[in-house]
Formats: sequence, structure tokens, C-alpha cells
Amino acid sequence: MAVMHSVSNFDAGHGRLLLTMARRSIEHGLTRGEPLRVEVEDQPAALQQPGACFVTLHKEGQLRGRIGNLNPVQPLVCDVSENAYSAAFRDPRFVRVQNGEMAALQIEISILTPRETVSVDSEAELLQSLRPGIDGLVLEEGVLRATFLPAVWEHLPDPRRFLQQLKLKAGLPKDYWSSTLRIHRYRTVSVED
Repeated sequence: MAVMHSVSNFDAGHGRLLLTMARRSIEHGLTRGEPLRVEVEDQPAALQQPGACFVTLHKEGQLRGRIGNLNPVQPLVCDVSENAYSAAFRDPRFVRVQNGEMAALQIEISILTPRETVSVDSEAELLQSLRPGIDGLVLEEGVLRATFLPAVWEHLPDPRRFLQQLKLKAGLPKDYWSSTLRIHRYRTVSVED
């Protein structure tokens, strides 16, 4: 059953369809070694629009894979199909998903809202502006970049620690601050099975 965690122009039916598409893409990957190719014109109009998403796989409550895009470069339904495949077979932190794991896999799809620039003059100001549990955050410094989805707040509920860990993920020291640091926030609409 699809569980919607936020309200947008997507309804529960769209969520169920995306979850089915994600699972079918992983199954297709197991048998054919490639993501499922989606017939975009056969999908609801809302899913044909460009969209960015992350697909997260869990097995027995543990992370099993997560891959996504920050920018909408293709129809959302295609992004879901490709990211589901990539989370199962291309996440370098994990071995490839095997046939015997399919029944135990839980899939979560996080659809990103457009990013907004966060203009602050200090880390203290940024920390004050963060909305735990709501904001996803992107940090960029030169070629270094990292993001945390809003779901990461469940594991890092303290804004200071959240920001420190995001800096480390980007390859920056945890106490780093610069006027050239680019910061963006976004929210997600999440569905999970």
C-alpha cells in the first residue's frame, strides 16, 4: 500500500503507480541487466512532467541503496525507473540486489520540490533558518557538493549536527564556513510501500 507523506499535485494513485514502476524496474534489472524503459505517453500527465527524485531501498530496516537526482532532467516516471535500478545495482556502497531479496525490499521514492537559494551571512543564521524534518539541504563549494534529504533529520535531529555531517559528506571540514558557500533547500513528497 502506498503511503503519501506530503500533499502535492500527486495523489495516492500516482504514488502507487510510481512504486510499482520502481519495483518493476528492479525486477527488470535482475532479468535483463538494465532499467525498465518507460512508455511516457502511456502515463498520467503529472508523471510525464520533468521531475527529480531519490529512490531509497531498505531491507529489514537497514539502508540497502539510495540514488537520485537533484535536478529535473527527464519525465518523473523515467527518473523513478532509472533511480530504482541504480539504487539496486549501482550504489557503490552496496553489493547488487539479488533475486532472493526482492520480497524483503522496501521502496521509498522522494520527489523533490524545486530548490530555493538560502541567503545567509553566517552559520548561526543558517542554523536558525533550518526547519528540521522539512528541509532537504544542498551545500556547494566549488566542485564539492552534497545533499541530505529531509528524511535524514530522523537520524540527525540536531541542526548543528545535521549541518556538520552534511559538510563532511561534501568533503569539507565540519566547522567550515565561507561567503562562497552556496546553500539551497528543498522539500520532498515521499511515497513508500
